[in-house]
Amino acid sequence: MEIKHKETDSRGIFYIENEEQGLIGELTYQKAKNNIITIDHTEVKREMENRGIGSKLVKKSVEYARENNLKIDPLCPFAEVQFDMNKSYQDVRA
Repeated sequence: MEIKHKETDSRGIFYIENEEQGLIGELTYQKAKNNIITIDHTEVKREMENRGIGSKLVKKSVEYARENNLKIDPLCPFAEVQFDMNKSYQDVRA
């Protein structure tokens, strides 16, 4: 599953889609001027849950933050749990 990324000046989204089901999962964030992105929403289609898709989206956002010298505020409850469970993400946690 390819994770795609779109971004504007103030918002961004990591998402996975396919031709049969359309949008399968998404993680959205807000960008602040202080190099912090706030993950505000993570969602996976109900029939695709429990396959690690949400976790992959959070992991991709962490990789993006590392590559771009950003910090992440995991406001979304799912993202917050992922950050709590993965100690390796702490270097980018705001």
